[in-house]
Amino acid sequence: MIPAIEKAAATEIKDLQEQKLLEVLTYVNQNSPFYKRLFFKEKIDVSTIKTIEDLQLLPVTTKEDLQKYNDDFLCVSANKIIDYATTSGTLGEPVTFWLSDKDLDRLAYNEAISFDCAGIKEGDIVQLMTTIDRRFMAGLAYFLGLRKMNVGVIRVGAGIPELQWDSILKYRPTYLITVPSFLLKLIEYAEINKIDYNNCGLKGAICIGESLRNQDFSMTILSKKITDKWNIKLFSTYASTEMSTAFTECEYSIGGHLHPELIIVEVLDENNKPVKNGESGELTFTTLGIEAMPLVRFKTGDIVQLHTNPCSCGRNTLRVGPVIGRKQQMIKYKGTTLYPPAMIDILNNFDKIKNYIIIISTNDLGTDEILIRIAVKDESEALLHKIKDHFRAKLRVTPKIEFSSKQELHSLINNPMSRKPIHFFDNRKNAV
Repeated sequence: MIPAIEKAAATEIKDLQEQKLLEVLTYVNQNSPFYKRLFFKEKIDVSTIKTIEDLQLLPVTTKEDLQKYNDDFLCVSANKIIDYATTSGTLGEPVTFWLSDKDLDRLAYNEAISFDCAGIKEGDIVQLMTTIDRRFMAGLAYFLGLRKMNVGVIRVGAGIPELQWDSILKYRPTYLITVPSFLLKLIEYAEINKIDYNNCGLKGAICIGESLRNQDFSMTILSKKITDKWNIKLFSTYASTEMSTAFTECEYSIGGHLHPELIIVEVLDENNKPVKNGESGELTFTTLGIEAMPLVRFKTGDIVQLHTNPCSCGRNTLRVGPVIGRKQQMIKYKGTTLYPPAMIDILNNFDKIKNYIIIISTNDLGTDEILIRIAVKDESEALLHKIKDHFRAKLRVTPKIEFSSKQELHSLINNPMSRKPIHFFDNRKNAV
Protein backbone atom coordinates (compact mmCIF):
# COMPACT_ATOMS: atom_id res chain seq x y z
CA MET A 1 0.00 0.00 0.00
CA ILE A 2 3.02 2.29 -0.36
CA PRO A 3 1.85 5.36 -2.35
CA ALA A 4 3.77 5.63 -5.63
CA ILE A 5 4.98 9.15 -4.77
CA GLU A 6 6.90 7.80 -1.76
CA LYS A 7 9.01 5.61 -4.07
CA ALA A 8 9.45 8.33 -6.70
CA ALA A 9 12.64 10.24 -7.39
CA ALA A 10 13.42 13.20 -5.13
CA THR A 11 12.79 15.64 -8.00
CA GLU A 12 9.32 14.19 -8.62
CA ILE A 13 8.49 14.39 -4.91
CA LYS A 14 9.60 18.05 -4.84
CA ASP A 15 7.55 18.86 -7.96
CA LEU A 16 4.40 17.41 -6.36
CA GLN A 17 4.97 19.28 -3.11
CA GLU A 18 5.51 22.59 -4.89
CA GLN A 19 2.32 22.13 -6.89
CA LYS A 20 0.38 21.40 -3.69
CA LEU A 21 2.10 24.30 -1.91
CA LEU A 22 0.73 26.78 -4.45
CA GLU A 23 -2.72 25.24 -4.02
CA VAL A 24 -2.72 25.59 -0.22
CA LEU A 25 -1.36 29.16 -0.29
CA THR A 26 -4.03 30.22 -2.78
CA TYR A 27 -6.67 28.46 -0.66
CA VAL A 28 -5.74 30.08 2.68
CA ASN A 29 -5.33 33.48 1.04
CA GLN A 30 -8.95 33.22 -0.09
CA ASN A 31 -10.55 31.42 2.85
CA SER A 32 -8.55 31.88 6.07
CA PRO A 33 -9.20 35.20 7.87
CA PHE A 34 -5.88 34.78 9.70
CA TYR A 35 -3.69 34.17 6.65
CA LYS A 36 -5.59 36.66 4.47
CA ARG A 37 -4.85 39.34 7.09
CA LEU A 38 -1.25 38.21 7.59
CA PHE A 39 -0.38 38.12 3.89
CA PHE A 40 -1.97 41.54 3.35
CA LYS A 41 -0.06 43.02 6.29
CA GLU A 42 3.25 41.56 5.08
CA LYS A 43 2.52 42.53 1.44
CA ILE A 44 2.89 38.93 0.29
CA ASP A 45 1.74 37.89 -3.18
CA VAL A 46 1.26 34.14 -2.79
CA SER A 47 1.57 33.57 -6.54
CA THR A 48 5.28 34.44 -6.22
CA ILE A 49 5.86 31.51 -3.82
CA LYS A 50 6.68 28.72 -6.26
CA THR A 51 9.31 26.52 -4.62
CA ILE A 52 10.00 24.90 -1.24
CA GLU A 53 12.88 27.34 -0.85
CA ASP A 54 10.47 30.26 -1.35
CA LEU A 55 8.73 29.29 1.89
CA GLN A 56 11.42 31.30 3.64
CA LEU A 57 9.73 34.44 2.29
CA LEU A 58 6.67 33.71 4.43
CA PRO A 59 6.31 34.39 8.17
CA VAL A 60 5.99 31.45 10.55
CA THR A 61 2.84 30.55 12.47
CA THR A 62 3.18 29.95 16.21
CA LYS A 63 1.19 28.21 18.91
CA GLU A 64 0.47 31.66 20.34
CA ASP A 65 -1.13 32.66 17.03
CA LEU A 66 -3.40 29.63 17.25
CA GLN A 67 -4.33 30.51 20.80
CA LYS A 68 -5.07 34.18 20.19
CA TYR A 69 -6.81 33.88 16.83
CA ASN A 70 -8.18 30.34 16.96
CA ASP A 71 -11.46 31.04 15.12
CA ASP A 72 -9.70 33.00 12.37
CA PHE A 73 -7.93 29.86 11.12
CA LEU A 74 -11.23 28.24 10.12
CA CYS A 75 -11.68 28.18 6.33
CA VAL A 76 -15.16 26.65 5.97
CA SER A 77 -18.65 27.37 7.26
CA ALA A 78 -19.79 25.71 10.50
CA ASN A 79 -22.17 23.32 8.72
CA LYS A 80 -19.18 21.62 7.04
CA ILE A 81 -17.57 20.67 10.38
CA ILE A 82 -17.94 16.99 11.30
CA ASP A 83 -15.50 16.62 14.19
CA TYR A 84 -14.18 18.93 16.91
CA ALA A 85 -10.75 18.11 18.35
CA THR A 86 -8.75 20.09 20.90
CA THR A 87 -5.17 20.33 22.00
CA SER A 88 -3.58 22.14 24.94
CA GLY A 89 -3.02 25.85 24.39
CA THR A 90 -0.04 27.98 25.41
CA LEU A 91 -2.19 30.44 27.36
CA GLY A 92 -4.30 27.97 29.33
CA GLU A 93 -7.39 27.55 27.16
CA PRO A 94 -7.48 24.54 24.78
CA VAL A 95 -7.18 25.21 21.05
CA THR A 96 -9.91 23.84 18.79
CA PHE A 97 -9.18 21.96 15.58
CA TRP A 98 -12.13 21.60 13.25
CA LEU A 99 -12.31 18.74 10.75
CA SER A 100 -14.58 18.46 7.73
CA ASP A 101 -15.67 15.18 6.17
CA LYS A 102 -12.85 15.57 3.66
CA ASP A 103 -10.38 16.10 6.52
CA LEU A 104 -11.52 12.90 8.23
CA ASP A 105 -10.94 11.01 4.96
CA ARG A 106 -7.45 12.52 4.78
CA LEU A 107 -6.82 11.57 8.41
CA ALA A 108 -7.85 7.98 7.72
CA TYR A 109 -5.61 7.84 4.64
CA ASN A 110 -2.67 9.20 6.64
CA GLU A 111 -3.04 6.59 9.37
CA ALA A 112 -3.60 3.76 6.88
CA ILE A 113 -0.35 4.41 5.01
CA SER A 114 1.45 5.03 8.31
CA PHE A 115 0.30 1.73 9.81
CA ASP A 116 1.17 -0.01 6.56
CA CYS A 117 4.66 1.44 6.95
CA ALA A 118 4.88 -0.35 10.32
CA GLY A 119 3.77 -3.65 8.78
CA ILE A 120 0.07 -3.81 9.70
CA LYS A 121 -1.92 -5.46 6.91
CA GLU A 122 -5.49 -6.50 6.12
CA GLY A 123 -6.33 -9.49 8.32
CA ASP A 124 -4.46 -8.14 11.36
CA ILE A 125 -6.26 -7.26 14.60
CA VAL A 126 -5.14 -4.19 16.55
CA GLN A 127 -5.80 -3.47 20.21
CA LEU A 128 -6.27 0.28 20.67
CA MET A 129 -4.92 1.18 24.12
CA THR A 130 -5.47 4.94 23.88
CA THR A 131 -8.55 7.05 24.48
CA ILE A 132 -10.89 7.81 21.59
CA ASP A 133 -13.06 10.30 23.50
CA ARG A 134 -12.59 13.71 25.16
CA ARG A 135 -12.02 15.49 21.82
CA PHE A 136 -8.76 13.57 21.40
CA MET A 137 -7.78 13.34 17.72
CA ALA A 138 -5.26 10.49 17.90
CA GLY A 139 -7.61 7.72 19.04
CA LEU A 140 -10.15 8.65 16.39
CA ALA A 141 -7.41 8.84 13.75
CA TYR A 142 -6.14 5.35 14.61
CA PHE A 143 -9.63 3.88 14.41
CA LEU A 144 -10.40 5.54 11.06
CA GLY A 145 -7.09 4.43 9.55
CA LEU A 146 -7.43 0.83 10.67
CA ARG A 147 -11.03 0.70 9.45
CA LYS A 148 -9.87 1.93 6.03
CA MET A 149 -7.33 -0.94 5.97
CA ASN A 150 -10.00 -3.56 6.78
CA VAL A 151 -8.19 -4.28 10.03
CA GLY A 152 -10.07 -5.35 13.16
CA VAL A 153 -9.96 -2.93 16.10
CA ILE A 154 -10.39 -3.75 19.80
CA ARG A 155 -11.16 -0.44 21.54
CA VAL A 156 -10.02 -1.09 25.10
CA GLY A 157 -8.70 2.38 25.98
CA ALA A 158 -5.83 3.25 28.29
CA GLY A 159 -4.64 1.52 31.47
CA ILE A 160 -5.98 -1.51 33.43
CA PRO A 161 -3.52 -4.35 32.69
CA GLU A 162 -6.09 -7.01 33.69
CA LEU A 163 -8.59 -5.77 31.10
CA GLN A 164 -5.88 -5.47 28.45
CA TRP A 165 -4.75 -9.04 29.00
CA ASP A 166 -8.34 -10.28 29.01
CA SER A 167 -8.76 -8.82 25.51
CA ILE A 168 -5.36 -10.00 24.28
CA LEU A 169 -6.02 -13.58 25.35
CA LYS A 170 -9.62 -13.59 24.13
CA TYR A 171 -9.34 -11.81 20.75
CA ARG A 172 -5.67 -12.53 19.89
CA PRO A 173 -4.66 -9.14 18.45
CA THR A 174 -1.50 -9.03 16.35
CA TYR A 175 -0.55 -5.43 17.18
CA LEU A 176 -1.04 -2.96 20.04
CA ILE A 177 -1.17 0.84 19.94
CA THR A 178 0.10 2.10 23.27
CA VAL A 179 2.42 4.25 25.32
CA PRO A 180 5.57 2.07 25.49
CA SER A 181 6.11 2.33 29.27
CA PHE A 182 2.71 0.68 29.74
CA LEU A 183 4.12 -2.44 28.06
CA LEU A 184 6.33 -2.89 31.13
CA LYS A 185 3.18 -2.95 33.27
CA LEU A 186 1.69 -5.58 30.96
CA ILE A 187 4.83 -7.67 31.34
CA GLU A 188 4.77 -7.29 35.13
CA TYR A 189 1.08 -8.32 35.29
CA ALA A 190 1.71 -11.29 32.98
CA GLU A 191 4.63 -12.54 35.06
CA ILE A 192 2.66 -12.27 38.33
CA ASN A 193 -0.31 -14.07 36.78
CA LYS A 194 1.76 -16.64 34.86
CA ILE A 195 0.65 -15.48 31.40
CA ASP A 196 2.96 -16.70 28.60
CA TYR A 197 3.24 -13.29 26.94
CA ASN A 198 5.74 -14.49 24.33
CA ASN A 199 3.16 -16.93 22.97
CA CYS A 200 0.06 -14.74 22.83
CA GLY A 201 0.12 -14.03 19.08
CA LEU A 202 1.38 -10.42 19.26
CA LYS A 203 3.81 -9.33 16.54
CA GLY A 204 4.42 -5.73 17.50
CA ALA A 205 3.37 -2.46 19.09
CA ILE A 206 2.94 1.01 17.59
CA CYS A 207 4.29 3.25 20.34
CA ILE A 208 3.24 6.83 21.03
CA GLY A 209 4.24 9.57 23.45
CA GLU A 210 7.66 8.26 24.53
CA SER A 211 10.89 7.84 22.62
CA LEU A 212 12.07 4.40 21.52
CA ARG A 213 15.32 5.49 19.86
CA ASN A 214 18.39 7.51 20.66
CA GLN A 215 19.67 9.99 18.08
CA ASP A 216 21.78 7.26 16.42
CA PHE A 217 18.62 5.06 16.28
CA SER A 218 19.94 2.67 18.91
CA MET A 219 17.30 1.57 21.41
CA THR A 220 16.57 3.67 24.48
CA ILE A 221 16.73 2.04 27.90
CA LEU A 222 12.93 1.84 27.87
CA SER A 223 12.62 0.02 24.54
CA LYS A 224 15.50 -2.31 25.43
CA LYS A 225 13.83 -3.21 28.73
CA ILE A 226 10.68 -4.17 26.84
CA THR A 227 12.27 -6.19 24.04
CA ASP A 228 14.75 -7.96 26.34
CA LYS A 229 11.71 -9.72 27.81
CA TRP A 230 8.99 -9.53 25.17
CA ASN A 231 9.76 -10.75 21.66
CA ILE A 232 7.74 -8.11 19.81
CA LYS A 233 8.76 -5.42 17.33
CA LEU A 234 8.37 -1.82 18.51
CA PHE A 235 7.53 0.96 16.03
CA SER A 236 7.86 4.63 16.86
CA THR A 237 5.38 7.15 15.47
CA TYR A 238 5.45 10.94 15.72
CA ALA A 239 2.42 13.15 15.11
CA SER A 240 0.42 16.05 16.49
CA THR A 241 -3.13 17.34 16.33
CA GLU A 242 -1.93 20.43 14.47
CA MET A 243 -0.36 18.51 11.58
CA SER A 244 -3.02 15.75 11.22
CA THR A 245 -0.19 13.68 9.79
CA ALA A 246 2.04 10.95 11.22
CA PHE A 247 5.70 10.05 10.71
CA THR A 248 5.98 6.31 11.39
CA GLU A 249 8.96 3.99 11.35
CA CYS A 250 9.24 1.14 8.88
CA GLU A 251 10.84 -2.19 9.79
CA TYR A 252 14.33 -0.65 9.56
CA SER A 253 13.76 1.75 12.48
CA ILE A 254 15.74 4.72 11.16
CA GLY A 255 13.19 7.52 11.51
CA GLY A 256 9.58 8.27 10.72
CA HIS A 257 8.82 8.47 6.99
CA LEU A 258 7.35 11.64 5.47
CA HIS A 259 4.12 11.42 3.45
CA PRO A 260 4.95 14.10 0.82
CA GLU A 261 1.40 14.35 -0.49
CA LEU A 262 0.19 15.39 3.00
CA ILE A 263 2.79 17.70 4.50
CA ILE A 264 5.89 19.82 3.81
CA VAL A 265 8.47 19.98 6.60
CA GLU A 266 11.30 22.36 7.39
CA VAL A 267 13.79 22.39 10.26
CA LEU A 268 14.50 25.94 11.37
CA ASP A 269 17.07 27.65 13.56
CA GLU A 270 16.48 30.41 16.14
CA ASN A 271 16.11 32.97 13.32
CA ASN A 272 13.52 30.87 11.45
CA LYS A 273 16.08 29.98 8.77
CA PRO A 274 16.59 26.38 7.55
CA VAL A 275 19.44 24.60 9.30
CA LYS A 276 22.24 22.97 7.33
CA ASN A 277 21.83 19.32 6.31
CA GLY A 278 22.35 17.03 9.29
CA GLU A 279 21.80 19.76 11.89
CA SER A 280 18.97 19.82 14.41
CA GLY A 281 16.34 22.53 14.70
CA GLU A 282 12.66 23.20 15.25
CA LEU A 283 10.31 21.11 13.13
CA THR A 284 8.05 23.42 11.13
CA PHE A 285 5.38 22.21 8.72
CA THR A 286 2.84 23.24 6.10
CA THR A 287 -0.17 20.94 5.80
CA LEU A 288 -1.42 19.86 2.37
CA GLY A 289 -4.95 18.83 1.47
CA ILE A 290 -6.67 20.04 4.64
CA GLU A 291 -9.99 21.80 4.11
CA ALA A 292 -11.14 23.20 7.46
CA MET A 293 -7.96 24.37 9.17
CA PRO A 294 -4.76 24.26 7.10
CA LEU A 295 -1.58 25.66 8.62
CA VAL A 296 1.37 27.34 6.89
CA ARG A 297 4.89 27.18 8.35
CA PHE A 298 3.64 26.14 11.78
CA LYS A 299 6.38 25.82 14.42
CA THR A 300 5.86 22.68 16.51
CA GLY A 301 8.33 23.45 19.31
CA ASP A 302 9.95 20.02 18.75
CA ILE A 303 13.70 19.88 18.13
CA VAL A 304 14.56 17.20 15.57
CA GLN A 305 16.98 16.22 12.84
CA LEU A 306 15.96 15.21 9.31
CA HIS A 307 17.52 12.20 7.52
CA THR A 308 17.72 11.84 3.74
CA ASN A 309 20.02 8.84 3.25
CA PRO A 310 18.28 5.92 1.43
CA CYS A 311 16.09 3.50 3.38
CA SER A 312 16.02 -0.19 2.47
CA CYS A 313 12.21 -0.24 2.54
CA GLY A 314 12.15 1.44 -0.88
CA ARG A 315 10.68 4.79 0.18
CA ASN A 316 12.61 7.81 -1.05
CA THR A 317 11.04 10.24 1.39
CA LEU A 318 12.96 12.10 4.07
CA ARG A 319 12.64 10.84 7.64
CA VAL A 320 12.19 12.62 10.96
CA GLY A 321 14.57 11.42 13.66
CA PRO A 322 13.71 10.99 17.37
CA VAL A 323 12.59 14.18 19.08
CA ILE A 324 15.57 15.62 20.95
CA GLY A 325 13.26 17.67 23.15
CA ARG A 326 10.66 20.39 23.15
CA LYS A 327 12.05 23.88 22.65
CA GLN A 328 10.05 25.30 25.57
CA GLN A 329 11.29 22.46 27.80
CA MET A 330 14.97 23.19 27.19
CA ILE A 331 16.78 23.46 30.53
CA LYS A 332 19.98 25.39 31.19
CA TYR A 333 21.46 23.75 34.28
CA LYS A 334 24.93 24.56 35.61
CA GLY A 335 26.17 25.49 32.13
CA THR A 336 24.70 22.40 30.47
CA THR A 337 21.72 22.30 28.07
CA LEU A 338 19.33 19.46 28.87
CA TYR A 339 16.00 18.15 27.61
CA PRO A 340 13.64 15.89 29.62
CA PRO A 341 14.06 12.80 27.33
CA ALA A 342 17.73 12.53 28.29
CA MET A 343 16.87 12.51 32.01
CA ILE A 344 13.96 10.11 31.50
CA ASP A 345 16.27 7.63 29.74
CA ILE A 346 18.61 7.63 32.76
CA LEU A 347 15.73 7.09 35.20
CA ASN A 348 14.44 4.20 33.09
CA ASN A 349 17.82 2.54 33.57
CA PHE A 350 16.97 1.77 37.21
CA ASP A 351 14.53 -1.09 37.74
CA LYS A 352 14.08 -0.05 41.37
CA ILE A 353 12.48 3.25 40.31
CA LYS A 354 8.75 2.54 40.12
CA ASN A 355 7.70 6.08 39.24
CA TYR A 356 9.14 9.57 38.93
CA ILE A 357 8.44 13.20 38.13
CA ILE A 358 10.81 15.94 36.97
CA ILE A 359 10.14 19.46 38.28
CA ILE A 360 11.84 22.53 36.81
CA SER A 361 11.75 25.83 38.70
CA THR A 362 13.54 29.18 38.81
CA ASN A 363 15.87 29.86 41.74
CA ASP A 364 16.63 33.18 43.44
CA LEU A 365 19.39 33.88 40.92
CA GLY A 366 16.93 33.53 38.02
CA THR A 367 18.47 30.28 36.73
CA ASP A 368 16.94 26.83 36.25
CA GLU A 369 16.71 24.30 39.06
CA ILE A 370 15.88 20.59 38.65
CA LEU A 371 14.18 18.44 41.26
CA ILE A 372 13.51 14.77 40.51
CA ARG A 373 11.16 12.92 42.83
CA ILE A 374 11.28 9.14 42.67
CA ALA A 375 9.25 6.31 44.17
CA VAL A 376 11.16 3.13 44.98
CA LYS A 377 10.40 0.00 46.96
CA ASP A 378 13.43 0.23 49.27
CA GLU A 379 14.77 3.73 49.91
CA SER A 380 18.51 3.98 50.58
CA GLU A 381 21.27 6.56 50.38
CA ALA A 382 23.31 4.06 48.35
CA LEU A 383 20.66 4.03 45.62
CA LEU A 384 20.51 7.84 45.58
CA HIS A 385 24.27 8.04 45.16
CA LYS A 386 24.18 5.47 42.36
CA ILE A 387 21.50 7.42 40.47
CA LYS A 388 23.37 10.71 40.92
CA ASP A 389 26.62 9.13 39.72
CA HIS A 390 24.82 7.90 36.61
CA PHE A 391 23.51 11.41 35.88
CA ARG A 392 27.00 12.82 36.35
CA ALA A 393 28.51 10.24 33.99
CA LYS A 394 25.91 10.64 31.26
CA LEU A 395 24.94 14.33 31.44
CA ARG A 396 27.88 15.87 33.37
CA VAL A 397 25.54 17.37 35.97
CA THR A 398 23.61 16.01 38.96
CA PRO A 399 20.11 17.31 39.71
CA LYS A 400 18.55 17.24 43.16
CA ILE A 401 16.83 13.87 43.70
CA GLU A 402 14.55 12.94 46.57
CA PHE A 403 12.26 10.06 47.54
CA SER A 404 8.45 10.30 47.39
CA SER A 405 5.65 7.83 47.95
CA LYS A 406 4.27 5.90 45.00
CA GLN A 407 0.75 7.07 45.87
CA GLU A 408 1.71 10.75 45.90
CA LEU A 409 3.44 10.55 42.54
CA HIS A 410 0.61 8.53 41.03
CA SER A 411 -1.91 11.31 41.76
CA LEU A 412 0.36 13.91 40.14
CA ILE A 413 1.22 11.82 37.09
CA ASN A 414 -2.33 10.66 36.37
CA ASN A 415 -4.16 13.96 36.44
CA PRO A 416 -7.80 13.28 35.48
CA MET A 417 -7.79 16.48 33.38
CA SER A 418 -4.92 15.19 31.22
CA ARG A 419 -5.13 12.67 28.40
CA LYS A 420 -1.60 11.39 29.01
CA PRO A 421 0.55 10.62 32.08
CA ILE A 422 2.50 13.73 33.15
CA HIS A 423 6.10 13.22 34.27
CA PHE A 424 7.46 16.71 33.53
CA PHE A 425 6.37 19.82 35.43
CA ASP A 426 7.71 23.19 34.33
CA ASN A 427 7.23 25.73 37.14
CA ARG A 428 9.66 28.31 35.81
CA LYS A 429 8.60 31.96 35.93
CA ASN A 430 8.80 32.26 32.13
CA ALA A 431 7.09 28.93 31.40
CA VAL A 432 4.10 29.12 29.07
